[in-house]
Amino acid sequence: MSGDETARLVYLAGLLVLVCGGLFAAYGRRMGEALRHAAIWALIFLAAIVLYGFRDIIGAQLSSAPVMAVTENAAVLRRGPNGHFRASGSVNGASVDFLIDTGATEIVLSRADAARAGLDPDRLAYTRPANTANGVVYGAPVRLERLAIGPFDDRDVAAVVNGGELSTSLLGIRWLDRFARWRVEGDRMVLER
Repeated sequence: MSGDETARLVYLAGLLVLVCGGLFAAYGRRMGEALRHAAIWALIFLAAIVLYGFRDIIGAQLSSAPVMAVTENAAVLRRGPNGHFRASGSVNGASVDFLIDTGATEIVLSRADAARAGLDPDRLAYTRPANTANGVVYGAPVRLERLAIGPFDDRDVAAVVNGGELSTSLLGIRWLDRFARWRVEGDRMVLER
């Protein structure tokens, strides 16, 4: 143990003695009550730590960033609390939440979203390799009858169903290429056709 670690250990031990001494002085013979109060406070702090750890997920659920149609040829996406742009839309009439991923080439559906859109993930041929941050993943090329995001309604769209674990479907560069222009302005992504 280094000198700094020893000093920190001594400090924490002293702090523990001080807190325990304060509890003993305040509660005296009622230590059961003191322990119950300490347990309640420990649970409160634990709940706060857990909620903080899941803040991105909770924030994304509480404030999904919907598409706001500006005109029939333009839409604006708001940046979510986790720093990503998301869009709600539909695939073959089924609701799907997407993450806009400029690092992805394709429109990529999770297996769950593909199933909701009427595609049977167990009957698809996962033959297309994709290099991801997690290594090579195989996807199944598919054609979507319809992909609708805000005012944009596309037919007969090429996509890929991810053969690996994917929690959120992705709109990659192939989707962004459908626009005349797209740009990021602060916390907004502007899409124009």
